[in-house]
Amino acid sequence: MASEFQRRKITGVFDAMDTNNDGLLEQSDFQALADRWTTLRGVRPGSAEFESLSSIMLGWWSALLAAANLNRTDGPADKASIDDVLAVVDQLPTMLDSVVATADAMFDATDENHDGKISAEEYHQLIEAWNGVETDTEAIFPLLDLNHDGYVSRTEFTLLWTQFWVGDDPAEPGTWVFGRLPQPA
Repeated sequence: MASEFQRRKITGVFDAMDTNNDGLLEQSDFQALADRWTTLRGVRPGSAEFESLSSIMLGWWSALLAAANLNRTDGPADKASIDDVLAVVDQLPTMLDSVVATADAMFDATDENHDGKISAEEYHQLIEAWNGVETDTEAIFPLLDLNHDGYVSRTEFTLLWTQFWVGDDPAEPGTWVFGRLPQPA
């Protein structure tokens, strides 16, 4: 069962994605994320990058819904509540290969120039796409740059992503992988 800290950080991500604030995630929320990201990138529908970003975001929806429906005792089968998401998060420690695969997909989506590292600007774009609002990331990025070289490598990102989704230690730098999220209501 998720700790209060895990619930708080996961709820922050959930609330940022819940575009109509109805307390449920649905395919349109993931489509909105894909739309925000492709718009920020300035990529056109039909381009390889547009298709890749859209596929990653909607693929997460499919995976989340499938996992949520395995554990669901009530609620709509085409939506996911915060409790559904937390039930999936509870399973993640036994699914580290899936967490790493998701980290790899997210890294590839974030690494806009495909140079094998995430710059502060690329991270900023990730957070603004995710949150859907202008977001200051200057204080957060240095916390994620574990070796202080000005970038986040794939190895660093995988560790940070895993700390966020699986970890329960507020001192871990992965706590901040989604930036400073507003406190859930």
